[in-house]
Amino acid sequence: MGEDDLTLGEAAKAIGVSVDTLRRWDRAGRLRTTRDERNRRRVPRGEVERLTSRPARHETGDTLSARNRFPGVVTSVEVDGVMALVEIQAGPHRITAAITRDSVEELGLVEGARATAAVKATSVMVEKGG
Repeated sequence: MGEDDLTLGEAAKAIGVSVDTLRRWDRAGRLRTTRDERNRRRVPRGEVERLTSRPARHETGDTLSARNRFPGVVTSVEVDGVMALVEIQAGPHRITAAITRDSVEELGLVEGARATAAVKATSVMVEKGG
């Protein structure tokens, strides 16, 4: 038994599952455990780390929280009063954004300008097919 071994309760909490789940995983061979001098299961820290590892998420390399970024070229700018519609061709995707007239002017958005659409949405719908 290593010094870094955890009790079943500690390991369950760290992984985010129940103690019963860990017992089932142990019996099924999905989890490697050891036994202490009192025959209690112990979980090596490496097993906890293996079971809690997550795939790396992509990073934008920027300070903006939006992760969905579409670099492209402005194809259209329509200004009407204080608002504007800006269309960006980003690869095969055409993105339309409603932004303020001030933003269009401050960013220098004109047809042909390079721009990146950063999308942060609380709701994204996905449709089957393409």
